[in-house]
Amino acid sequence: MPPYLLCGAAIGALLLMPLVPAHAQEKLTLERVFASPDLSGPQPRALKLSPDGSLVTLLKPRADEKERLDLWAIDSRTGAERMLVDSKKTGSGAALSEAEKMQRERDRSVAGNTGITSYDWSPDGKSILVPVDGDLYLAALDGKVARLTDTPDGELNGVVSPRGGFVSFVRGGNLFVQAIGGKEAQLTQGACDTISWGVAEFVAQEEMDRRTGYWWSPDDARIAVARVDESPVGIVTRTAIGGEGTKTYQQRYPAAGTPNAIIDLFVMKPDGSGQVQVDLGKDKDVYLARVDWAKDGRTLYVQRESRDQKRLDLLSVDPVTGKARVILTETAKSWVNLSNNFHPLKDGSFLWWSEKTGHGHLYHVRGGKWTALTSGDWEVRDVVGVDEGKGLVYFTGNRETPLEQQLYVAPLGKPGAARALTTAGWWNDAVMDGAASRIVISRQNSDQPKQVYLADSAGKQVQWLSQNALTGAHPYAPYVASHVKTTFGTIRAADGTTLHTKIMTPPIEPGKRYPVFMIHYGGPGGGRQVTNTWSGALNQYLVDRGWIVFAIDNRGTPDRGKAFEDHLYRAMGGVEVDDQLQGVAWLKSQPFVDPKRIATYGWSYGGYMSLKLLEKAPGVFAAAIAGAPVTKWELYDTHYTERYLGQPQDKPSAYPASDAVDEAVKIADPLLLIHGMSDDNVVFDNATALMAKMQRNAVPFEMMAYPGQTHRVGGPGIGVHLWRTIEDFLARRVCRRIRRGNNILRHCKRSEAIQRSSQGWLRYARNDDIIHAVSPTNGQRPGPKADLSRNKGLASGQITQRRYGAHSVISASEWSV
Repeated sequence: MPPYLLCGAAIGALLLMPLVPAHAQEKLTLERVFASPDLSGPQPRALKLSPDGSLVTLLKPRADEKERLDLWAIDSRTGAERMLVDSKKTGSGAALSEAEKMQRERDRSVAGNTGITSYDWSPDGKSILVPVDGDLYLAALDGKVARLTDTPDGELNGVVSPRGGFVSFVRGGNLFVQAIGGKEAQLTQGACDTISWGVAEFVAQEEMDRRTGYWWSPDDARIAVARVDESPVGIVTRTAIGGEGTKTYQQRYPAAGTPNAIIDLFVMKPDGSGQVQVDLGKDKDVYLARVDWAKDGRTLYVQRESRDQKRLDLLSVDPVTGKARVILTETAKSWVNLSNNFHPLKDGSFLWWSEKTGHGHLYHVRGGKWTALTSGDWEVRDVVGVDEGKGLVYFTGNRETPLEQQLYVAPLGKPGAARALTTAGWWNDAVMDGAASRIVISRQNSDQPKQVYLADSAGKQVQWLSQNALTGAHPYAPYVASHVKTTFGTIRAADGTTLHTKIMTPPIEPGKRYPVFMIHYGGPGGGRQVTNTWSGALNQYLVDRGWIVFAIDNRGTPDRGKAFEDHLYRAMGGVEVDDQLQGVAWLKSQPFVDPKRIATYGWSYGGYMSLKLLEKAPGVFAAAIAGAPVTKWELYDTHYTERYLGQPQDKPSAYPASDAVDEAVKIADPLLLIHGMSDDNVVFDNATALMAKMQRNAVPFEMMAYPGQTHRVGGPGIGVHLWRTIEDFLARRVCRRIRRGNNILRHCKRSEAIQRSSQGWLRYARNDDIIHAVSPTNGQRPGPKADLSRNKGLASGQITQRRYGAHSVISASEWSV
């Protein structure tokens, strides 16, 4: 389940009217947080170096419409920047096909964006293939754009072949190839509502990080093409309820324990001839995990994963005959994690990533012999580039600390000699050109949004591409003065395991206790909260209003080794809940934390965690928000769910203890449930199953459903509405509120609150259950005016309103708890 962390934003926005007059500097508002330009400044995406290294290309959001992306280029020598393709001028404005909408939804890097979301350089560096509004365009470097396709059906997965002789794409479920300057040709036949060619099936896109279903050989001589048969897959009627009506889709959704799509792999020439089927083995109930070509195009490599994901085979395939043999096998008692780090070398050897030692490391495999290039209690993440001439491999990892990511280089012939090319204190990502001669490094930390610079192969900075300094005209500059630093720390789990935490606090006043907004994801595979990365302006919005922000990465989260992650095997909803509660216990021991005002929030797996936390620990949280939660794992997809829980029909089954529906009757604390009504990932049935259970058992909860929204709830207007909803919920549930006419007094336990009245500021202080009114004229407290306790045997509404001169005391019936 790739995470949706806070629906395109960083963290929740909440209540508490400021208790002190505004400072001269600007204060963040929700409207500004979600407005354009992005407060994080330029956030370039899809960074690539041109084949000759002269240009760095990127997708950049518009200043007046941050959801729309255009294609830009930066001169790597001078730093001069220019727009190459304007998506508004180039696109037709046509609606995207449902297939492309869902592809974008599953690719978290572009979900919610419009305009240009991908592009592909031609090998000669003279043009770029650009998909816009369902059609394909070829953009020259002088700004001229030529339209390649103009059809009612949208084109998917468009690429330029490795040698630049062809453009290929999928239309209507079939694969097409068009020679540059020539006519298009349809290579495959027979596509229908259950058969498609060249497109990754649902679980490959959603859970396996495989975005395509076809692969060119390096010499343009052949194409490997996947044929997907979804006829065995069960149908989910997905009702896309929108503001302007309702559409229903018969979506093939492989729920846990049910049949998957049948995947076959074929190899053919660019004109469709010479088609042969690859021998993937007798067992058809497997996953096509990865497909790669050898450097010379004479061998096709296929990674085949077993249905239970405990076995991963690397196959060597003859592309002429389709015959295959197993050359490497990985096994695990729990599951085998996939990676994108298989890298064939010119001499026939290859790089391989494995967790066989308990940590993810790189190996050079030659003739069946494995040579470890890295080792130790840390994780290699991604291979960035390989310079075979110099015998060097570049990769990212976390050798120094799991809170950060660095770029390293290591010799192919000298194990254990990895050297960091980036500096501590940052989370670094990198891309390189094909020759591994230049590096584009993106870095960020908790005090600095993403910066991008060009470096040489030794890591030395050559040119800023986006310094993004928080000064002058930067959108975030007016709010820097109130920016608070993130403090990282550790606590111990029940078994003694070290758990990393982060906390952001407003300026702490001695003797004062503050409410806490606790965020979590907590699931395996992604979604870590505790990293030294820029978390966005919403954190500051929250802290500015007196809230503490807190997060802990529990056992089961990635980047800490296989044993750390394996705690969740057949035990979801167990140890990760315990670790989050350990974090709560630490919070409650702090003298600046109000132990009765801790709210918790999560989305997707984090939403599931919100439910499990309330079920396991009633009375611990003042309130919880569960966004798009999985409530019954039987409703979630095969590849993700079975990886961790096995199949529902296993004996014994791990599902009953992991599900959240049956124990929903234990929920005794305020809950806000949120879900997009067009969610094709965590389908809306998860929400309705939970609602039905709670309603049948008279368990109260609150609900906000978003018509037309998918697993990502956000976009213009929607983001503000979402967080205003959360804000209002917590105002009522974490704090007490008195409503008097058009005035609202939000009053948190053992704290102060302010109400503006026609006679000036009325300050109310609460000591246990007594409300005191403070004179607006001299600021003196005249003494108790009424006891509004709900613990004195008084029924709601029994106390009537009383007047004391200019002051009114509100009846008990006007309290909202």
